[in-house]
Amino acid sequence: MIGTGILKGMAVTARNFVGSYFEKDRLITVQYPEERNPLPENYRNFPFLPYDGDDPEAGLRCVACKICEKECPPQCIYIVKSEDKKPDYMDKPQFYPKVFNIDISVCMSCQICVEVCPFEAIKMDKVFELSRRERFDALLLRKSDLAKPNEYYHSICPTDAAEVDAKLAEAAAKKKPAAPAAPAAAPPASAA
Repeated sequence: MIGTGILKGMAVTARNFVGSYFEKDRLITVQYPEERNPLPENYRNFPFLPYDGDDPEAGLRCVACKICEKECPPQCIYIVKSEDKKPDYMDKPQFYPKVFNIDISVCMSCQICVEVCPFEAIKMDKVFELSRRERFDALLLRKSDLAKPNEYYHSICPTDAAEVDAKLAEAAAKKKPAAPAAPAAAPPASAA
């Protein structure tokens, strides 16, 4: 019969309309920005650079190896390696990025930069409200904009952050030399 599909569709719509007044789970509209759905821990949007300690320059984990820049499909990461070195988390002198920029107007949030980084120096953020009025320079995030403390990383991804910290602590413990043993006491001199 003609029109049965329309009637079935209208019945589903009416059932959802009436049900949304009685069941909270069926209510699908969120009054954004006053209400926000909680984001899952594995949600990813744009990269950021976690740093350890209080100083973003000294505690940055990035050693400017440029692997993320080479592997980025849209080529939105730009890194300039420093001329001098600073100690990393294992007190080993390493280069650091003098310039680290990400053009978020081009970034496709693929997370390849995070996966290829051998130093756990780049992670994905949950911030998605990055719209700007300007067109060009405002969407270029510089090192100072990208650097966020490790505590922030713990607040958005507690499980992953704990695993990363444990792995870095284990690597640092393996690299540090053991304390030298105390010299053995000399045998007592015999009276002759």
